[in-house]
Parts: sequence; structure tokens; C-alpha cells
Amino acid sequence: MLRYLTDPILQAPTIGCMLMCLSASLVGVLVFIRKRSLIGEALSHAAYPGVVLTALFFALFFPEQQEALPFAFLVGAFLSALGGLFLIDWLQRVAKIKNDAALSLVLALFFGVGILIASRMQITHALFYQQIQVFLYGQAATMLDVHVIIYALLAMVTVCTTFLLYRLLLIVNFDREFATVTKIWVKGIDAIFFFLLVLSIVIGIRSVGVVLMSGMLIVPAAAARFFARGLASFFCISAFFGLISGFLGNYLSVELPRFYGLSLSLPTGPMILLSSVLIFLFALFFSKERGLVRRYVRIFRFKQQCLTDNVLKALWKRGEGAEVALTELQGFSWRLTILLRKLRYQGWVVSAKPGHYRLSADGWLRALRIVRLHRLWEVYLVTHLGQGKDRVHRNAEEIEHILTPELEQELTELLQDPKQDPHDQPIPGRPEVR
Repeated sequence: MLRYLTDPILQAPTIGCMLMCLSASLVGVLVFIRKRSLIGEALSHAAYPGVVLTALFFALFFPEQQEALPFAFLVGAFLSALGGLFLIDWLQRVAKIKNDAALSLVLALFFGVGILIASRMQITHALFYQQIQVFLYGQAATMLDVHVIIYALLAMVTVCTTFLLYRLLLIVNFDREFATVTKIWVKGIDAIFFFLLVLSIVIGIRSVGVVLMSGMLIVPAAAARFFARGLASFFCISAFFGLISGFLGNYLSVELPRFYGLSLSLPTGPMILLSSVLIFLFALFFSKERGLVRRYVRIFRFKQQCLTDNVLKALWKRGEGAEVALTELQGFSWRLTILLRKLRYQGWVVSAKPGHYRLSADGWLRALRIVRLHRLWEVYLVTHLGQGKDRVHRNAEEIEHILTPELEQELTELLQDPKQDPHDQPIPGRPEVR
């Protein structure tokens, strides 16, 4: 894998794409927290006519100056995207057009103009037209060292600006009113944010194209959100995911066809975005705190706890030492059979004969605590929240499973250790559950 960073042919595309993804993922964090995801789509398409007009200008006046085209394309794309940004702002501020309508209008207008001019150039200047198509669909595999140098400078601007203005970005994006009161130059910070956004788009369209660029802004940031605990970690994790996406996109575009015995490589730009999406899916399912797998495991465990508590209560209501047949328990099913076997293994129930169960000493104490929590909560709802006693049972059925010993102690002190619930049922004393 290291040869992708040292091989003369693979080095420039790999490093260039990694720099592009680094810049895009950093700016994508700001786009994500501002909830402006669609602006990347609009500005990436708005950059296309700048590329087309630059190619047309060189075709008409400097047809021999091919070596200056890479830098000229970036300048043209930057100015065009900046013009699209100003038009979006004008439509919202002066013409009073809503944000989504302004974004759609600018996207359609600029992209349509770019396609119109490019269609004409396809006939009149076919060589320059081929170079334009690189920016439409992306062609990272043809990057040269000059592209890497340009991308490195632009990425350095993005990283340094984000690092130096971190505190201001934090305040402006999360507490705008405080920033205004403390006389922070909010408009200036917004201008810097949009400058970085346009810059990252200009950096990325050469690799993944204007069509996929918005994905590279949002996907690494969306994946990082599952792991981030603050803005600093958000930036760092998103940048890391961006770098990994850039590398994996180049690696898989070459190695996957080899694995299947094909002679051609896959398009690098789409593979970069797909790699980023795979990282996002991994974060979505397997992140420690917010992952779907962990969430569903917690839900399953909680349902099992509720079922366990309800079974213990059902056995407790039959009386101490009373044996209950499995078929007598409400909700008899195979799950209940497995649960009772588990409770027997844990020592909370005992079985004197097949299919009959009763509470053990430990199970009796645990059931007492569940009943106590249920009835304490009913007292709290009636005496402190003013609910009718005929309406509190269901709420107590839900809350009894999550009351901690600390909350039990607070309820006991707040209610002055009541002896009866609102239905005149005795409230068991606090048992010592082992």
C-alpha cells in the first residue's frame, strides 16, 4: 500500500486526492453544523462555467499555453463559484427568494450556461472540450506533480485558517448572539467560511467532478459526527476520514479490477466517494455511542429487563412460596420459557417440578424492589404532579424499570417514606438486593 505514496505514476493522484479530501472534510464540518448541505451542490455546479469560459479564453487567445491551464482552470472555477455564491446571497437578501429556491436557481442557471458553451466547444475546440470533461466527471488518475503542488497550497490555506480561527468559528457557529454581543466580526467570519467553501470545491472538482463534489463535503463530516465529542474532535475525525477516503479511492480503483482479473481500472473519483460512504455506513452501524447496532442492542437489553421485571412481579403477586405453572403466566411464549430458564440459572426462580416456578429468596427481594419503585412513582405522580390515581398505573409501569437506587432514595426522602400507594396498597420497605 505504501507504493501508492512513492510510485511515480500513483503518487500524484493519491496525494492530490488525499489533499482534496482533507480540505473538503474540514470545510464540510462547518457546512454540516450550519445545516447548509445543499450549498455545496449549488456551488460545485456553479464552478463549471468558470472552467468552460477559461478553456474558451485559452482556445481563442492562447492555444499554445497548455502548461498554464491547470492553474487557470482553478482560478476560473473559483471566480465562477464565487459569483454563484454572491448571486445566492442577492436572491435571498434582495429578491426575498427562499434558500432552497435560490440554490436551485443558481445551480440550474450556471450549470446550464456551462453545458451550453461546452456543447459548442465540442465542435469548435475538441481538444479543450476534452479537458473540460475532466472537471465535469473528475479524473484523478491523470493528476501531475503540478496539480499536487497547487492542491497542497490550497489545502494549507484551508487547514491553517481553520486552526487559527478555531475559537471564532466555535463561537459564531454555536452562539451567534453571544458573538454579536461581544463584537466579534460575524460577517467577516461568515465571509471566511464561504471563501473556504468555494476553495474546497475548487480543489475537489478536478478529482471527483462537479457532480459528486457535494458528497465529499458532507459524507466525511456526517461519519465523524458519530464519534465527535466537540468541535475540535469533529474537525480531526472528519479530516482523518477524508484522508482515508482519498487513499482508499485510489487504492480500490486500481486493486479491485486486478483482483477480478480486469485490465482497466475503475474511475477514481466515484471510488473516493464510495469509500467515504462505506466509512459513513460503518460509523452509522458500529460507532460506540450512536451506532445502530449498539442502539438496537440497548433496546433489546431494555426489553429483556422489562420482561424480566414483569415476570418477577407476576410471580410475586401469587404470594411467597407459591408455585406457578408456565401456562398461567400472561404472554406465554417461547421467549418466556427461555427467560425463566435464564432466571433459574441466575438463582432468582426455582422449579420444583417441570413447568412450575416460584421465586427464590433473591428473586423475592428483587420483585419487592420493583413493586416498591412502581408504587413510589405512583405516589409521586399523584401528590406532586396532580395526576388522577386512576391514570398513574401505566406511567409507573414504564418508569419502574429505569429508576436507579439514587432516584429511589430521592423519592423516599421527598415523599417522606410513604407506606401506601394511591390505591391503598402497601409499599414494601427497601429491600437489600444481592
